[in-house]
Amino acid sequence: MLLAGLAVALALLLWAWRRRPGGAGSGGARRRRPWGLVLRHWLALRVLGRAAGWQRWHLEQAAQDVRRSQERLLLRLLGGARAAEPGSAVFRARCPLAERGSNGGKTPAHPALPTGPWALLRSSCTADSPLQGPVLYLDVLSRVFPEALSPRGTARFSWARGCSLPAAAWPLPTLYCAPEEAGTVPSRAAALYVQLLFALRERALRALEAGLVSELYDALGVLRAGWEDLAQDLASGRLSPRVELPEGTRRRLEQLLAPDAARAAELRAECARGWDGVARRLWPQLQVVVVAEPSGEQLYREALRESECQGLPFYCPFYGAAGALLGVNLWPEQPDSRYLLCPGWAFCEFLPAGPGAEGPPETVLLADVQEGQEYELVLTAQAGLSRCRVGEVLKVAEFHNQCPMVGPVRRLSQTLSVRGEGVPEERFYRTLRRAVAMWPGARLVDYICAESSLLGASSGVCDPHYQVFVELRGLRDLSEAQRYKLDQCLQEDFPVYKTFRLKGSIGPVRLHLVAAGAFRELRDAAGSPGPMARVLREKRPLHFIQSRVVS
Repeated sequence: MLLAGLAVALALLLWAWRRRPGGAGSGGARRRRPWGLVLRHWLALRVLGRAAGWQRWHLEQAAQDVRRSQERLLLRLLGGARAAEPGSAVFRARCPLAERGSNGGKTPAHPALPTGPWALLRSSCTADSPLQGPVLYLDVLSRVFPEALSPRGTARFSWARGCSLPAAAWPLPTLYCAPEEAGTVPSRAAALYVQLLFALRERALRALEAGLVSELYDALGVLRAGWEDLAQDLASGRLSPRVELPEGTRRRLEQLLAPDAARAAELRAECARGWDGVARRLWPQLQVVVVAEPSGEQLYREALRESECQGLPFYCPFYGAAGALLGVNLWPEQPDSRYLLCPGWAFCEFLPAGPGAEGPPETVLLADVQEGQEYELVLTAQAGLSRCRVGEVLKVAEFHNQCPMVGPVRRLSQTLSVRGEGVPEERFYRTLRRAVAMWPGARLVDYICAESSLLGASSGVCDPHYQVFVELRGLRDLSEAQRYKLDQCLQEDFPVYKTFRLKGSIGPVRLHLVAAGAFRELRDAAGSPGPMARVLREKRPLHFIQSRVVS
């Protein structure tokens, strides 16, 4: 019965897919017929239900015996003649740990992913992470937020120059209200503008999705800064000449637009009311915000919760590192994101990273980690990584059967250290927030740091120190006393740092105020998507942010 049902669904789905505008027999590119979209979407959801049930069963089976699941995966990853080796013990003895960046500093490319019915049907007979992860995510989303899978009910904000990064729900492309081309234009700023415009056309949105939480933050920043232009484009059904787009791309996108004076008037009225809760006012049926939130982007999520996305639940579905998908969040109702490390997705080892973790590095396996402990992740995956220390520190929160549920803690590459004092990323952020709270009327918008050695001779003749660049709201200048507050807070929070400061081995923090929008411009100029760096290691972005200093 299962195979017969899938065969019928496949036949109907392929028929509807061929009838789509621009598909076989459609007679060229025309506007999509709503009935075709709805039928394809309905059939895909039926197949999704079957696939999700099988994937949940497979995950539960793997979670019952994590050690065995990991051993089987390792043999598949090694392949060839090495597959005859006894297992992880021999592999770990023969293969040394690879230091961070041993793959040339490049993030492995995302594999080409099938979409539509083929992806969903294939997921019914395989547990590969590129297929299992999105199917599990869609199943969770449909159970917790029942209307979130409505056709064209999701607005996605993401950018990758010249190529398309896979969306969280890539097996179900009928979810998205904007064409895929909108996310591949040469300019990040233009991509977010176009995606926002298509989102504003759909008043009945159920979900906002972003590849990174910073992308949603910047997209709603475009709304703050350019809502009048967006309203004009809605009313005219054309893209503003100020949006830099290739002519062919502009023409294709404008063919999908239509004048909507009523929606433009609604946009003007809601923006005039202010920004707190504006997302829910613009999209009254909005249910959830789906974002990836890697370490370093907590600031943007906090800002969105307090303002534009006030009152909306946030759901972070996946955890990945170095281009490999590693875990899925099956519990969106929980306030803190916890990711189930799926034993069939990557072979994971862990180096103890908490207090007292000393001595030569010796890894423990996925089945041997302890609740409440912090570990540095060591990864072997299909993305070309073999026992690679990827620089991510995780904390084990609890277990689901034998599978650990983890939360990301920090990125080791983002630790400040000019004399070996080691100020971690997440603790520096807390100290900075505490210092800013002492400046009357100030609100932290964004920040970035650099060690003085990166400046070279331009740093002058002085002791090694931190350079900190901040963007503030509510404060136009900083007095010397205010600047010193940060250094004082660092000494209070980090005894080793204080010792070096008292000895004169580390100089005082140099704090700079940058112009409004400087960090958004920095992300636009980065050239490739990725989590926001908090400690700069390259001179080009440092020179860029230095050029935006106003005080």
